[in-house]
Amino acid sequence: MTDPFTPTPDDRFTFGLWTVGWPGRDPFGDATRPALDPVESVTRLAELGAYGVTFHDDDLIPYGSGAGAREAHVKRFRQALDATGLKVPMATTNLFTHPVFKDGAFTANDRDVRRYALRKTIRNIDLAVELGAETYVAWGGREGAESGAAKDVRVALDRMKEAFDLLADYVLGQGYDLRFAVEPKPNEPRGDILLPTIGHALAFIERLEHPELVGVNPEVGHEQMAGLNIAHGVAQALWAGKLFHIDLNGQTGIKYDQDLRFGAGDVRQAFWLVDLLESAGYRGPRHFDFKPPRTEDIDGVWTSAAACMRNYLVLKAKAAAFRADPEVRAALTAARLDRLAVPTLSPGESVTDLLADRSAFEDFDVDAAARRGMAFEHLDQLAMDHLLGTR
Repeated sequence: MTDPFTPTPDDRFTFGLWTVGWPGRDPFGDATRPALDPVESVTRLAELGAYGVTFHDDDLIPYGSGAGAREAHVKRFRQALDATGLKVPMATTNLFTHPVFKDGAFTANDRDVRRYALRKTIRNIDLAVELGAETYVAWGGREGAESGAAKDVRVALDRMKEAFDLLADYVLGQGYDLRFAVEPKPNEPRGDILLPTIGHALAFIERLEHPELVGVNPEVGHEQMAGLNIAHGVAQALWAGKLFHIDLNGQTGIKYDQDLRFGAGDVRQAFWLVDLLESAGYRGPRHFDFKPPRTEDIDGVWTSAAACMRNYLVLKAKAAAFRADPEVRAALTAARLDRLAVPTLSPGESVTDLLADRSAFEDFDVDAAARRGMAFEHLDQLAMDHLLGTR
């Protein structure tokens, strides 16, 4: 019997080279696994049923490689993609590891560092497009400050805008079919990172010269590190037409960035996120930005990667069953969700009409309305029953 939760490329699951390739090094401990060849990552991910693979420039080409070595790394990677059929739907630039970026990249106080960061990014954009990428993620992991006087945030945002405007002009000038996705994160490695949440990123995008080219790449753990509801944030990104990409992982509340496998940590928020993505018809990759724990050997890496995909498919099936349940449909009606979709003003009604409507205020029975129950607990318990497998 075929396992219904076996992934296929049609599920559009993708992984970063930096995820399965993380050797288990952290601020307090050395690596627990050897470095992983990108070609091996491509081969094993394809065997597991993944759709694609993503990369930072330095994941694929070791920093400082000369032209010949660079071409050799790219050639091997391209051959592996051709052999397996894996796609490269997204790429990004490492602007945080090298000490030159200790004060940021696009917002570094030093002008020469900012110019270098732009050149490094443009170089990898060319490679990303060559490999078929349609989205370019920008995570400003070092853009921020711990000292209030060290960074004029208003001016830093000017420099951030300048960078995105320049990159958009470059993409348009080259005729590339490429969009950018800002990845928000509140903290770590900086104590305070610029554009820390989905809302901050959406507001920033509207000030750009080409906002149509820029969206967001929310990450589950990043929003939860700020104590926010990831499904609500993603819903706002969808509402704004700006969900260009998404990073899936697990997190257990407000602490360091755990990058657990998807479904670990807050399984309820994972359930509601999958329910949202599937019901909204999101067509982009389901990208896993996780780290196999330091406790795992190389076999455990692939167990963890496979579990990310399996958990998504399990939650997808449970969300579909929840939505198809007749009792749930009745509970949704009892909770008056259908009424939320009715505009508050009738078609053609003006504020003058509203002010003239005595039933909206003068004759409105506030006490009777206040006595109405919302029946949300029954609805939420039905969701719990589906999530826990008791329905």
